[in-house]
Amino acid sequence: MADLRTTSPPDGTGLIDLDPWLGSYADALRYRYGRYREKRDQLSGGSGVLEGFSRGHDYFGLNRGMHEGQPGIWYREWAPGAEAASLIGDFNGWDRSAHPMTRDDFGIWSLFLPDDAYADRLVHTGRVKVHIVHRGHGRDRIPAYIRRVLFDPTNHMPVGQYWSPPEPYPWRHERPQLACQPRIYEAHVGMATEHERVGTFGEFAERVLPRIARCGYNAVQLMAIQEHPYYASFGYQVSNFFAVSSRFGTPEDFKYLIDTAHGLGILVLLDLVHSNAVKNIHDGLNNFDGTDHQYFHSGPRGEHPAWDSRLFDYDKYEVLRFLLSNVRFWLDEYRLDGFRFDGVTSMMYLDHGLGKPFTCYDDYFGPGIDEPAVTYLQLANQVAHEAYPQAVTIAEDVSGMVGMARPIDEGGIGFDYRLAMGIPDYWIKILKERSDEQWPMGEIYHTLTNRRYGENHIAYAESHDQAMVGDKTIAFWLMDADMYWLMSKGETGNVVIERGMALHKMIRLITFALGGEGYLNFMGNEFGHPEWIDFPREGNGFSYKYARRQWSLIDDPTLRYRDLGNFDCEMLALDQRYRLLSEHPIEGLSVHEDHKILAFRRGPIVFVFNFHPSESRADYRIGVPARADYRLTLNTDDFWFGGHGLVSTGQVYPAQSVPYDGHAQSIQVYVPARTAQVLLPEG
Repeated sequence: MADLRTTSPPDGTGLIDLDPWLGSYADALRYRYGRYREKRDQLSGGSGVLEGFSRGHDYFGLNRGMHEGQPGIWYREWAPGAEAASLIGDFNGWDRSAHPMTRDDFGIWSLFLPDDAYADRLVHTGRVKVHIVHRGHGRDRIPAYIRRVLFDPTNHMPVGQYWSPPEPYPWRHERPQLACQPRIYEAHVGMATEHERVGTFGEFAERVLPRIARCGYNAVQLMAIQEHPYYASFGYQVSNFFAVSSRFGTPEDFKYLIDTAHGLGILVLLDLVHSNAVKNIHDGLNNFDGTDHQYFHSGPRGEHPAWDSRLFDYDKYEVLRFLLSNVRFWLDEYRLDGFRFDGVTSMMYLDHGLGKPFTCYDDYFGPGIDEPAVTYLQLANQVAHEAYPQAVTIAEDVSGMVGMARPIDEGGIGFDYRLAMGIPDYWIKILKERSDEQWPMGEIYHTLTNRRYGENHIAYAESHDQAMVGDKTIAFWLMDADMYWLMSKGETGNVVIERGMALHKMIRLITFALGGEGYLNFMGNEFGHPEWIDFPREGNGFSYKYARRQWSLIDDPTLRYRDLGNFDCEMLALDQRYRLLSEHPIEGLSVHEDHKILAFRRGPIVFVFNFHPSESRADYRIGVPARADYRLTLNTDDFWFGGHGLVSTGQVYPAQSVPYDGHAQSIQVYVPARTAQVLLPEG
């Protein structure tokens, strides 16, 4: 799928080759592509390359440089609405009049501090702010391009920190190359410790990354890395876009985490939040120069009605430079391997997609689209892949926008993958609304395979969204409070736990096998972590009890959590060994609603699921693609996965020259109730 090519000219209409229903939207696709080309050429000076434009972080903020032959530190800030600006900090005793800045015609303020006068005053880790005056009123602000922000432990007020270590971080490992499709471990550093506190980058590197590597994940997607003032926001209301969250450690600590991951062969993806920004005026960008329209839209359009946050104006030159430089900065400075772009649906639609079903192609074009936001996403993908051609970009889009994960010159948005966001919602809907006897085999198969042709998808049964307070994880939907008391292997015969263990494995396996060209799991969900996520806040007495991960549960050999974790590792091994997630075609082999049997193949590998709660199937005939015996290579019912071992390990089902369901050969299998088997053709 990733190598699919179109034959149309590179004018933005190539998507029609993949989806003829788009034929009537050819002009709209050309307009989308033309708008991107026009903006790209404007920003690049006609070269088409955004290398220079995306290095705003080397110009704005605090950077070492030269002035009239003297070395020193330049500070530059875009603040067109300001009447005056001055740099303040430890270096000048926070004197607001000591170091005024000079404004140019574009609203960019600047100040140079030569080394001969300031080398011993403005030093690494020194605290700084910028004093902005608008209409006679002054306010101390955090520089927009600042790379580190600290919070006073007594009053929680933020302050910028000049971060310029005397020696660069000594990188030990090169970026690993993704040899197959991404198997992503979504994680939050702060809640990755078992202790009731905030975890650190160092702890994550030393204690969690080895777990991720051992189980077979080849990428980790880190949330809440960009600085955010409210911990309970899960990192989704960013205040300082170039700063690593100081809760978890220093920028060098974060580099150590990334370096350690690379040494283990793990890619590191950043959850990048460019869809909105925190409304704070003490540490964010809101009203930075005294106006409400500097970085954001003015008035109601600049306010997100559901998130209580500010919305960027993606058509402004300096806003584009800020955001595109942010993309480049994280790739260059921290050697990240890519991004998951948050809130893409909210960005692309003027109504943010709130409550919209997206049932018609008209929804993807026309007056409801925020065209500058779509163009920005195309430009961001160009910048990411110019900076690092192997960068992985993933879109969080629930709308099904056409071309999201297709090349820009075809009319696409340029992402490498899109999240298959309908899948976890579907599983929760089934678990909430239908009894086991009502599970629809054909609907499950259709839901898991219903995705835009030619676009790579990341499948997942659940992410952090399903684990938040107000919802439940799949394990909790299945087993609820019984998980607290009855997960010991010494406790047998409990029907709730037996059902939950079986379906937890089956739901994950069928999602992994059918749902996409990549896979994602949120940390702890692979072993059925028993609790939701609830960050410390006033409503829970600022408790960390539910903002942590209990690794001791999977480490305890007497608990069933370990069995679920073992199964997860073996499931991922299907891709490690056989490149399952790259395999096509996918073909349904047997869908039987009454028997609750669902069998299919992906490439040469055959999967057989029996979702029936009580009826096992012996000698169940299935047509198979290969004229070969089929060997059982993974069985959800094996003893070491918490099952009953009703089918022998390595069981071989002989090939039979009996045509069945359109295939010239078939096999007969034994599939106990609530189990699934993975079969490989011999040889």
